[in-house]
Amino acid sequence: MAVVFSLPALISARFEAAAGADPELRGATKPQFGHYQTNLALRMAKSVGKPPREVAEDLVSRVQLDDLCEPPEIAGPGFINLRVKASVLAAAATELLRDERTGLPRAEVAQTVVVDYSSPNVAKQMHVGHLRSTIIGDCFARVLGALGHRVIRQNHLGDWGRQFGMLVEQILDEGLDVTTLDLPGAEALYQRANAHLKASEEFAQRARDRVVALQGGDEQTRRIWRQLIDISLAGFNATYRRMGILLTDADLAGESSYNEDLPVIAADLEHRGLAVMDDGALVVFAEGFETPAIIRNSQGGYGYICTDLAAVRRRVGVMRANRLIYVVGVPQTFHFEQVFAVSRMAGYLPADVLAEHVGFGQVLGPDGKKFSTREGTAYPLEQLLNEAEEHAAPDVALAAIKYADLSSGLQKDYTFDVERMTATTGDTGPYLQYAHARACGILRKADADGISYDAVTVVDSPEEQNVALLLTRFGETVELVAKTLQPHRLCGYLFELASALSVFYEQCPVLKSEGEVRASRLALWRAGERVLATGLGLLGISAPDRM
Repeated sequence: MAVVFSLPALISARFEAAAGADPELRGATKPQFGHYQTNLALRMAKSVGKPPREVAEDLVSRVQLDDLCEPPEIAGPGFINLRVKASVLAAAATELLRDERTGLPRAEVAQTVVVDYSSPNVAKQMHVGHLRSTIIGDCFARVLGALGHRVIRQNHLGDWGRQFGMLVEQILDEGLDVTTLDLPGAEALYQRANAHLKASEEFAQRARDRVVALQGGDEQTRRIWRQLIDISLAGFNATYRRMGILLTDADLAGESSYNEDLPVIAADLEHRGLAVMDDGALVVFAEGFETPAIIRNSQGGYGYICTDLAAVRRRVGVMRANRLIYVVGVPQTFHFEQVFAVSRMAGYLPADVLAEHVGFGQVLGPDGKKFSTREGTAYPLEQLLNEAEEHAAPDVALAAIKYADLSSGLQKDYTFDVERMTATTGDTGPYLQYAHARACGILRKADADGISYDAVTVVDSPEEQNVALLLTRFGETVELVAKTLQPHRLCGYLFELASALSVFYEQCPVLKSEGEVRASRLALWRAGERVLATGLGLLGISAPDRM
């Protein structure tokens, strides 16, 4: 019999076929109650007009589970307790061990998914505010890609706008060779230009004129603008490499790339009567919004809403996306709600295309306040990474940062506490890395001793059964993350698995066992190691062989 990896899904399907209802399986609260419990009989009792225990007896007689479970037990007022057969657990763990995808299912219908994340601004260092977007978006790209979806990463670079007028004017005033700057130098230039802008109306006017020159294609202005972008990209890409982020220049889709589309969008909306003139501005009044969406302001400039409408239209119309995911902070929630609403009105976002804004909270310092420098400015991301590496090796520090970010509910703020995050005990990224390294150490010793193991055959102890049960949940957990965009579910699963492996290690001798028991336990260890490594990879965390 071919064993599916997700036993809960298979058992649930059997119940639904017999009763027409989801059993809502839950893990048993105590080992003596088996592996799973369902209160389906209690939920059905009122509608069928029978006592819950009678309903439970009827369900047990109709649901075909003989090939998967021991005879079900009815407990209390009508709970049904289920215990998976040891032979089934062993077979499922073995199948996962031998599966090249480590139990990850392939999507029944592969979608094209655009994931918009990171999106730093030219001439500014990435700061702590970019940390979460970059880590979360990268996790989504990995998870969706692993399930067989076509993932298109989009880095919506802030490479256009009024700030370039003051930057170019400041460069010309200083006679600065832009090619000598690095990204911190470009940010220092930005700060000088901003101060100059505030202090001098004459400079401010020149900056405004320079924006017009940039938009008009002036050769000198465009050349300097391009140099600023190149300097910024060099800095961003160095950070992406340091953090193990998938983004490359091929994923760039800066604001400037939509310039030619903006008047087209405005004309289209106005021609169809969706956009109207209001106090000199072209706006769309979308149902459910007190304020209109500004497509073109009274000075003739196009705002962020128009740019994002152009992005939606391109991603759906040209890239043929079935799903759009925007990983941007919670403060932008209203903006994206309005963009999606106008996109639906205009037909740029058809009803069968899912658009989701995944907001996230702030990173807080150990004092519980917004993470910033002593001067109150945004904390540079490179500085934050350096601080973490003062407490741990680079891969471990990165695991600590990513896991702390992803294991929190995304919309919650979380505290950046380096000492806690880098601990190799407790619910941390380094703990999971340590669990994987320990598994590798055991397997390395077995290989050195010439011990062979290729199948799980004995899962008699509760500790072995718990590990095997957890392994069968891996695929459905990853699918759930892909559906709900809640990476903390995968983090929680991996921590539960690592903890179960630790108990297994303490209670069940592996290398000191003999014969079939030893071979089976080593095979179970190997399956656990593979799932840990695969799961960590989906989080963007390395799985070291040694620590």
